[in-house]
Amino acid sequence: MHRIAYYRVSTGDQSIEAQRAALGGGFDQEFSDEGVSGATPAATRPGFSDLLAKVRSGDALYVYAVDRLGRDALDVQATVRQLIEMDVIVHVHGLGPIGRGVGELILAVLAQVADMERQRIAERTRAGRDVARASLAATGRTHRGKESLGRPAAHDGAAVALWRRENGASIGDTARKFGISPATVKRYCAVALDKNGSAALA
Repeated sequence: MHRIAYYRVSTGDQSIEAQRAALGGGFDQEFSDEGVSGATPAATRPGFSDLLAKVRSGDALYVYAVDRLGRDALDVQATVRQLIEMDVIVHVHGLGPIGRGVGELILAVLAQVADMERQRIAERTRAGRDVARASLAATGRTHRGKESLGRPAAHDGAAVALWRRENGASIGDTARKFGISPATVKRYCAVALDKNGSAALA
């Protein structure tokens, strides 16, 4: 029997280390999907797809939370059922092993609750943006007094991309130079590439 861990975070700015620490480590194999949206079905995620190809009967799979196992309640249930049918023991942090019958029922309820909470968060976010846009159009400022929507840029993206190109620097080196995340550097360089078509920025 192998002990296997699966981690997922939604953006490149996030780290799987908190999930790894919570699960305790000591795994025979670890799989992850970093920067993969929770809206992506589990089976189509590169890391999870690799996991499904390698997991074997009798293995134990550990995840931090039920929402790591699917994009919504139905996907979570289908994923867990598939694993159980493969004789894989699914452990959810704080819940323990999920078995057939009652275990699946509990997981289905928790997945549905997580799904509803995601929808509520999305609705609140959309409502907040609508209010901000309306206020910005009417007064030139958002309802929170900002002059634009979103976070202010940490740096001039064009300048960051230009520095990277002129210095032949890596994404990591550029991120350290400007004190920003690698994901932000990639975004700045992608925008610059779109504007001037220069492969040197890729």
